[in-house]
Amino acid sequence: MNNITIGQYVPGNSWIYKMDPRMKIILTVLLMVLIFLIPTMEMMDAAFLIFVIIFLTTRIPLLKALKGLKPVLFLLIFTFVLQLIYTKSGTLWATIDFHFGLYQLLAIVGIVLVYLFTKKIIRLGMLYFLIVIFLCFLVQHYMNFSSFNWANYSLMIYSGGVSKGVFIFVRIVIMIGVTSLLTFSTSNTDINNGLSSVLKPLKYIKVPVGIISMTLSLTLRFIPTLLEETKKIMKAQSSRGVDFNEGNLKQKVNQVISLLIPMFVISFKRAEDLANAMEARGYVIDAPRTKYDELKLRFIDYFCLIAVVLLYTLVLVIKYAL
Repeated sequence: MNNITIGQYVPGNSWIYKMDPRMKIILTVLLMVLIFLIPTMEMMDAAFLIFVIIFLTTRIPLLKALKGLKPVLFLLIFTFVLQLIYTKSGTLWATIDFHFGLYQLLAIVGIVLVYLFTKKIIRLGMLYFLIVIFLCFLVQHYMNFSSFNWANYSLMIYSGGVSKGVFIFVRIVIMIGVTSLLTFSTSNTDINNGLSSVLKPLKYIKVPVGIISMTLSLTLRFIPTLLEETKKIMKAQSSRGVDFNEGNLKQKVNQVISLLIPMFVISFKRAEDLANAMEARGYVIDAPRTKYDELKLRFIDYFCLIAVVLLYTLVLVIKYAL
């Protein structure tokens, strides 16, 4: 729960905080599209380097951004491994032989049992799980008893698989980083105002812009709050003897139910309190409203827009010139 950073605003005073929220939303969308237009690994490496430099200049804590990658760490590694297995282009770099038989099975069962008994003591979470998986494959590689092996198979690693795996890995990291910059540096009120302004032309085709922007803003606002409430409920249930890390399928279902029911009750209660508070302050959906802080584009907004346009031009020229 602590690793989820979506919707968490980090106060600061660097240049990115001074940007207009409308421009930040537009540039975030443009950059996400631009990332998918990058054709080569060299350009993706350059994009990653540019992103790191930009992130460091924002003075947002790097540790907070890295913690945001933990929930998708397994997805990143799984995607990389899939590319190694199924991509057979380029030069053959290595052939890794694996063996599976009685001794390998016993060794894997032993590793899994050690993991089950020690995962509460060793607080490494997903990293510990990935280490255990790596050890299981390591056992199959080095334990070769030909008379007791049931099956032999090989993993052929090609340069194309490594390159494509790294390419997708870096692309996902940049995507998460770009969206995190928006939520880290923009308050929920500014996101709501920015979305309302950016989507304003859709009103002419009867799209409920006010409802959409308010819904997205409230969703981002209450994600950290609901996560905090979930932690409190889990601690309360643990004090009553509920163990969310152990149990069979039936017990897991009961544990999830004991967590979801209070969460729904709390969510509905907070939604009702919020609706009453908004009505008491005279809020009317899609009604004309004045703002205390008027949105205004500054030099930094135009500079960033020109920089992104130049990046688009460079990427498109290189993409279609190849």
